Amino acid sequence: MNKSAFLISAALAATIMISCKIFRAPSPEVPVVVSRISNPDLKTILPSWKGTPLDKKRRFMNHEFPGTQSFGDALKWMFEKNPQKQTKKNDTWQMQVVKDDSFLHTKEDVIVLLGHSTFFIRLNGKQILIDPIFGKLSLHTRYTEFPIETAKLKNIDYVLISHSHYDHCDKSSLKIIQSQNPAAIFLAGLNMKSLLSKWVGNHKVQEAGWYQQYKLDDDIDIIFLPARHSSRRSINDVNERLWGAFVLKSKRKTIYYGGDSGYGSHYKEAGKLFPDIDVALIGVGAYSPRWFMSPNHQDPQQAVQAFNDTRAKMMVPFHYGTFDMADEPLSESETILGILAKEKKVNQRLKIVKPGETVTPD
Repeated sequence: MNKSAFLISAALAATIMISCKIFRAPSPEVPVVVSRISNPDLKTILPSWKGTPLDKKRRFMNHEFPGTQSFGDALKWMFEKNPQKQTKKNDTWQMQVVKDDSFLHTKEDVIVLLGHSTFFIRLNGKQILIDPIFGKLSLHTRYTEFPIETAKLKNIDYVLISHSHYDHCDKSSLKIIQSQNPAAIFLAGLNMKSLLSKWVGNHKVQEAGWYQQYKLDDDIDIIFLPARHSSRRSINDVNERLWGAFVLKSKRKTIYYGGDSGYGSHYKEAGKLFPDIDVALIGVGAYSPRWFMSPNHQDPQQAVQAFNDTRAKMMVPFHYGTFDMADEPLSESETILGILAKEKKVNQRLKIVKPGETVTPD
C-alpha cells in the first residue's frame, strides 16, 4: 500500500482506535505458539510438521519470525520523509506490455506473468491462474494494463490464492473467473473458504495448511508451503486467514510460486523438499523502507538469495511495476536485479519478463 492509500485507511482506523482509547504506539508482544492446525482431509508432505501455528487468539503466525508490526509502526512509515521522493517523482519508467494471447491456444507448458502477482500457468495440460487481478484496485493506480482480454480466460482448471490481501485476492476478478469457468477449483490457505465461497461457491474451494497437498487428479500435484507474510482485509481480521506459497509439480516439471514474502529459511526448505525446481517465481518489490517492509516483502538482494536458496534453474521476478505500493521507484527492482545478474550474484538463470510474455519452463 502506498502512502496516499495508507493515509485514508489509517486515518479511519486511528480515529476509531483513539476514540475507543485502544491505540498503542509500542510494538505488540511477540506471539507464542499455543496450538497447531491442518486440514485433516489433506496429506502433509513433511513428516515432522505438526501443523500450522496459532497464537493465543487463534490467529496464524510465521513459524520462524512470529512477531507482528504495530499500528504505530505503520503510522511512523506514513509520516516519515521518503529519501527517494524526488527520484521516484522523476522516474518515468513503465513495464512494456506484450499483447499476445497465442499462449491460450497451445498445449505446451507455459508461464505467463499477467501483471503484479498474477500468473497464467499451463502444466501437463492443466490451466492455472494465480492471484488474479484483472483491473484496478481501490486506492491504487494501475501502471501496466492487463495484457489480454479477460473474456478469453476460459477452460481454467485451478485458481490459486496465496493470501487475502486485496492485491492478491480480488472479488471482482474471482467472480469473473467463476462465471467463465464454472468447473474451476479454487485452492487457498486455511480459513479462506469463508471468504472465497461467497464469490465462487463453497464446494469449489479447498483449504490447506502449510506443507499440505491438495486433493486433485493425477495430472499434477499442488502443495501449499510457508511464506513469511501476514493477512488482513479489515481492522479486526489480522492473520485470521493463512498465507503461503505454492509448488506445482508434474512428472516432468516443477514450478515454485513464492507469493508475498519476506526473506527466511523457508526457501531452503522448499529447495530440500523439491530438489528439481525448474522455475522459481520470486516476489520483489514494495520493500522500502526496509525497517518497515522487510517482514512482508523482499528487496532485490534478498529475492536473489531466496532464488539461490531454492536451487531452482530459472528465476522469474514479480510483484513490481504494476502498482505503487511502497517508497522505492517503480523501476528500481528491475534495475538492481540486472546489476546483480551482471555481478554474477544469481546462481542460475534470471529471466526478467514483460506482462504478457510467454516463458517455457525448460
